[in-house]
Amino acid sequence: MTLITVRMISKFIFHKVLGWKLVGDFPRDLKKYVVIGAPHTSWKDFPIAILARNTYGVKINFIGKASLFKPPFGFIFRALGGSPVDRSKSTNKVEAIVNLFNQHDEFRLALSPEGTRAKITEWKTGFYYIAKGANVPVVMFAFDFENKQIIVAPPYYLTDNMNKDMNHIYDFYRDIKGAKPELFYVPPKQK
Repeated sequence: MTLITVRMISKFIFHKVLGWKLVGDFPRDLKKYVVIGAPHTSWKDFPIAILARNTYGVKINFIGKASLFKPPFGFIFRALGGSPVDRSKSTNKVEAIVNLFNQHDEFRLALSPEGTRAKITEWKTGFYYIAKGANVPVVMFAFDFENKQIIVAPPYYLTDNMNKDMNHIYDFYRDIKGAKPELFYVPPKQK
């Protein structure tokens, strides 16, 4: 199947069948950035994200827990642009991912700052350190189930003030309603 066909089918399903819309766009002039997607509260987030990515027509990779990439369905996640991460090993994942950015001329990586679909009280900051280490911006991507829309923010270039950066990111997501709003937590403003 050609990329044009995949894009047309994805657009049809995303817009006509599911009734979703896109707000904003991924930067076309940037070849490297970290995409953070939230709220990640349901299994529905993944197929909607893939349809949105295909509709936008931008190549964005993702990582997932290693068990997703095992037979019989692991080949599907690889074909969709995924790479497994073994959470049981105590390797420096941030450093390994920064190296991926350094090895490629074009690399966009999507991550969930929550790290899980379960209710959490603290976001993981690996995305932040990956973006800092690779010297790339963060692009925020929101699953707004309340309004059936995917919202993409302009790239945000991190500063040397983590609290300021995280407050900016949290503010973007503060009023977003995921598939299961009760599972989504946005930390309060940091000082």
